[in-house]
Amino acid sequence: MSLIVEQSLLLYLLLTLLLAGSCAFMTGRALALGWRPLWQLIPAILLLGAATRFLHYALFSGKLLSLHYYITDTASLMIIALLAHRLTRTTQMVRQYHWLYQRTSPFGWREK
Repeated sequence: MSLIVEQSLLLYLLLTLLLAGSCAFMTGRALALGWRPLWQLIPAILLLGAATRFLHYALFSGKLLSLHYYITDTASLMIIALLAHRLTRTTQMVRQYHWLYQRTSPFGWREK
Protein backbone atom coordinates (compact mmCIF):
# COMPACT_ATOMS: atom_id res chain seq x y z
CA MET A 1 0.00 0.00 0.00
CA SER A 2 2.58 2.58 1.05
CA LEU A 3 6.15 2.71 2.26
CA ILE A 4 5.42 2.54 6.01
CA VAL A 5 1.75 1.65 6.41
CA GLU A 6 0.52 -1.74 5.23
CA GLN A 7 -3.25 -1.42 5.57
CA SER A 8 -4.32 1.83 7.22
CA LEU A 9 -2.64 4.63 9.09
CA LEU A 10 -4.99 4.19 12.05
CA LEU A 11 -4.07 0.51 12.33
CA TYR A 12 -0.36 1.35 12.21
CA LEU A 13 -0.77 4.04 14.86
CA LEU A 14 -2.85 1.90 17.20
CA LEU A 15 -1.24 -1.52 16.86
CA THR A 16 2.39 -0.73 16.05
CA LEU A 17 3.02 2.58 17.74
CA LEU A 18 0.59 2.53 20.64
CA LEU A 19 0.38 -1.14 21.64
CA ALA A 20 3.77 -2.50 20.57
CA GLY A 21 5.40 0.91 21.09
CA SER A 22 4.44 0.90 24.75
CA CYS A 23 5.95 -2.57 25.07
CA ALA A 24 9.12 -1.28 23.38
CA PHE A 25 9.20 1.69 25.76
CA MET A 26 8.86 -0.59 28.78
CA THR A 27 11.56 -2.90 27.39
CA GLY A 28 14.01 -0.03 26.94
CA ARG A 29 13.21 1.30 30.39
CA ALA A 30 13.55 -2.11 32.05
CA LEU A 31 16.95 -2.75 30.48
CA ALA A 32 18.17 0.68 31.56
CA LEU A 33 16.88 0.23 35.12
CA GLY A 34 18.77 -3.06 35.34
CA TRP A 35 21.94 -1.32 34.10
CA ARG A 36 21.98 -3.68 31.10
CA PRO A 37 24.05 -2.73 28.06
CA LEU A 38 22.33 -1.16 25.07
CA TRP A 39 23.05 -4.07 22.72
CA GLN A 40 20.59 -6.25 24.65
CA LEU A 41 17.76 -4.20 23.17
CA ILE A 42 18.41 -5.68 19.73
CA PRO A 43 17.21 -9.27 20.29
CA ALA A 44 14.31 -8.09 22.44
CA ILE A 45 13.02 -5.65 19.84
CA LEU A 46 13.55 -8.13 16.99
CA LEU A 47 11.23 -10.53 18.82
CA LEU A 48 8.76 -7.76 19.54
CA GLY A 49 8.77 -6.83 15.85
CA ALA A 50 7.94 -10.45 14.96
CA ALA A 51 5.11 -10.46 17.50
CA THR A 52 3.78 -7.22 16.04
CA ARG A 53 3.86 -8.71 12.54
CA PHE A 54 1.94 -11.72 13.85
CA LEU A 55 -0.73 -9.46 15.36
CA HIS A 56 -1.10 -7.64 12.04
CA TYR A 57 -1.52 -11.03 10.36
CA ALA A 58 -3.81 -12.68 12.90
CA LEU A 59 -6.12 -9.77 13.65
CA PHE A 60 -6.21 -7.77 10.44
CA SER A 61 -5.16 -10.19 7.63
CA GLY A 62 -1.83 -8.51 7.02
CA LYS A 63 1.14 -10.22 5.41
CA LEU A 64 2.92 -12.38 7.97
CA LEU A 65 6.19 -12.90 6.11
CA SER A 66 6.59 -9.41 4.66
CA LEU A 67 10.23 -8.45 5.20
CA HIS A 68 9.52 -4.83 4.24
CA TYR A 69 6.85 -4.27 6.88
CA TYR A 70 8.76 -6.30 9.48
CA ILE A 71 11.71 -3.97 9.04
CA THR A 72 9.43 -0.93 9.17
CA ASP A 73 7.67 -2.06 12.35
CA THR A 74 10.90 -3.15 14.01
CA ALA A 75 12.67 0.11 13.15
CA SER A 76 9.80 2.10 14.68
CA LEU A 77 9.91 -0.02 17.82
CA MET A 78 13.72 0.22 18.02
CA ILE A 79 13.56 4.02 17.95
CA ILE A 80 11.02 4.04 20.77
CA ALA A 81 13.07 1.56 22.83
CA LEU A 82 16.31 3.52 22.31
CA LEU A 83 14.64 6.76 23.38
CA ALA A 84 13.22 5.10 26.50
CA HIS A 85 16.60 3.57 27.36
CA ARG A 86 18.41 6.88 27.00
CA LEU A 87 15.75 8.82 28.91
CA THR A 88 15.87 6.35 31.79
CA ARG A 89 19.67 6.19 31.82
CA THR A 90 19.88 9.99 31.96
CA THR A 91 17.50 10.06 34.91
CA GLN A 92 19.51 7.34 36.65
CA MET A 93 22.84 9.09 36.19
CA VAL A 94 21.57 12.46 37.37
CA ARG A 95 19.62 11.06 40.33
CA GLN A 96 22.15 8.51 41.61
CA TYR A 97 25.28 10.55 40.94
CA HIS A 98 23.95 14.05 41.55
CA TRP A 99 27.32 15.26 42.84
CA LEU A 100 29.01 14.27 39.54
CA TYR A 101 26.47 14.96 36.81
CA GLN A 102 23.79 17.43 35.88
CA ARG A 103 21.07 17.06 33.28
CA THR A 104 21.59 19.00 30.05
CA SER A 105 18.51 17.69 28.22
CA PRO A 106 16.00 14.88 28.67
CA PHE A 107 18.48 12.61 26.89
CA GLY A 108 21.85 13.81 28.12
CA TRP A 109 24.01 14.80 31.06
CA ARG A 110 27.41 16.34 31.68
CA GLU A 111 29.92 16.55 34.47
CA LYS A 112 29.53 19.35 36.99
